[in-house]
Amino acid sequence: MSKIPASIALTLTTLFSVNTPTAFAQEQTNLNRSVLLEKKLELPSPNINAKMIRVVFPSAFKTPWHSHEGPGPRYVVKGQLKVTEGGNTNTYSAGQAFWESGELMAVENVGSDAAEVIIFELAPVK
Repeated sequence: MSKIPASIALTLTTLFSVNTPTAFAQEQTNLNRSVLLEKKLELPSPNINAKMIRVVFPSAFKTPWHSHEGPGPRYVVKGQLKVTEGGNTNTYSAGQAFWESGELMAVENVGSDAAEVIIFELAPVK
């Protein structure tokens, strides 16, 4: 059996004792947590390039037909977006999340102000 050096033992003891009150404080708060979107998926490769991209659409802006490098969840931060993909058209508002397949699509800002979306993209490493 090997002995843990005193410096490592002291560091571990400090970490565990410091984190304990934090964990109790988090359990005692009224933290509001809700799942916005959940999707089970099989990744095409064990090597994925995960990106988080913020896109701001000016009022009345419409993208040309396009695709992204990979699928992933999208979250509308503000505004209202009409998304056409795979023969389906849906409108999403601030606070809503949706899954984008990575296939050919178009997006239109149908609100009166700028719209903003956060794209979480899961693309195979090239």
